[in-house]
Amino acid sequence: MTAEPDAGEQAAPSQGATALSRTVSGKLLYVFILGDVLGAGVYALVGIMAGEVGGAVWLPLLVALGLALLTAGSYAELVTKYPRAGGASVFAERAFKRPAVSFLVGFSMLAAGVTSAAGLSIAFAGEYFTTFVDLPTNLVAVVFLVLVALLNMRGIKESLRANFVMTAIELSGLVLVVVLALVVLGRGDGEISRVMDFKEGVNPALAVLSASLLAFYSFVGFETSANMAEEVKDIRRVYPRALFASLLTAGVVYVAVGVAAVAVVSPDELAGSTGPLLEVVHVADVVPDTVFSLIALIAVANGALLTMIMASRLTYGMASQQLLPPVLARVLPGWKTPAVAIVVTTLVAIALVFTGGLQALAETVVLLLLIVFIATNVAVLVLRKDRVDKDHFRVATIVPVLGALSCVLLLTQQSAGTWLRAGILLAAGAVLHLATRRASQKQRPEVAVEAE
Repeated sequence: MTAEPDAGEQAAPSQGATALSRTVSGKLLYVFILGDVLGAGVYALVGIMAGEVGGAVWLPLLVALGLALLTAGSYAELVTKYPRAGGASVFAERAFKRPAVSFLVGFSMLAAGVTSAAGLSIAFAGEYFTTFVDLPTNLVAVVFLVLVALLNMRGIKESLRANFVMTAIELSGLVLVVVLALVVLGRGDGEISRVMDFKEGVNPALAVLSASLLAFYSFVGFETSANMAEEVKDIRRVYPRALFASLLTAGVVYVAVGVAAVAVVSPDELAGSTGPLLEVVHVADVVPDTVFSLIALIAVANGALLTMIMASRLTYGMASQQLLPPVLARVLPGWKTPAVAIVVTTLVAIALVFTGGLQALAETVVLLLLIVFIATNVAVLVLRKDRVDKDHFRVATIVPVLGALSCVLLLTQQSAGTWLRAGILLAAGAVLHLATRRASQKQRPEVAVEAE
């Protein structure tokens, strides 16, 4: 590659100048991405997918994995080509050079994070929680979000090593489901043939596509790893390996869980439960319900906390760049956390709890992220003309093309209610952005007069 390097590449021949410490190894990055992808989605959504497609729950999970890998290929190319923190909004700004597009991508990420936290709070309040105490779902969801906000307000103390522990707990719960299913099948119970059955009265292809929309929610989270680009050692070599390995690991575990759940519990029973994997534990009757419920709650709570940390910091960053009202960039003295951003994102998440159930919120998250993924896939193609002087991962041109088309296909499966919810969130963001820009423009003449 002979084209001139960009400023960042000239600053440091190795990987580019950064104020951050490059201490994250490939193994830690793998665990970080796996922890972000695993857990909460499949713990709660297997039942809903069974209601859509029947016993072949594994098939939409496999389709969703393939779709996620396409867009992951685009992320691998862009992150290794431009190893800078910032993720999709930075790629969009570089590719399209339109602030409005960059803002749309960044705010879609933010809105998806808040909506996801709302959905996870509902999942937390379901049957996994009622194993311990039976309380109204919305009440538990609201209290849960408040507690997450308080933890978020206190500061970020968890490290990647702590994330390693949480990921191990989440993974152990999913592996336990597979093991318990084998125990049930081994004693002559269960019905493995159900995994090839489709729901009666539905078109299998359409059912799988519809369920894939939900299954896709279980794979999102890998995109946040782009924000760690400046902290990964030898990123051009290790990032693609960690990214694809973590998604493939999650895919194998998810498919195994889907097969295990349906083999032990009928699709109708799974569909009627807000804690579908707990039904497998019931049938096996080997592990106490409380033990598995605790594992599931840890998985969901960890996912919600990580999501709200991301959402509040993204809000703070956009406010600091005057893309959102400056008040959102205020920091709490002493703890030095973005207090206003935390409060506002929590209030929005609480409001979203009352707009729909887990399925509706999960579909809204997917819709918002599909906007981000379309921009990222197109950005790969646009930026092919931008050469850098360092070798980087490169996908075949067909990959981002198929990635963008697959995202458009999934968008066509969204309901009117999902579009409305996402549209309201994006419209609110646009209003805040325009108001911020107008206020900033009014202040500039005043500054100029004072300077004279």
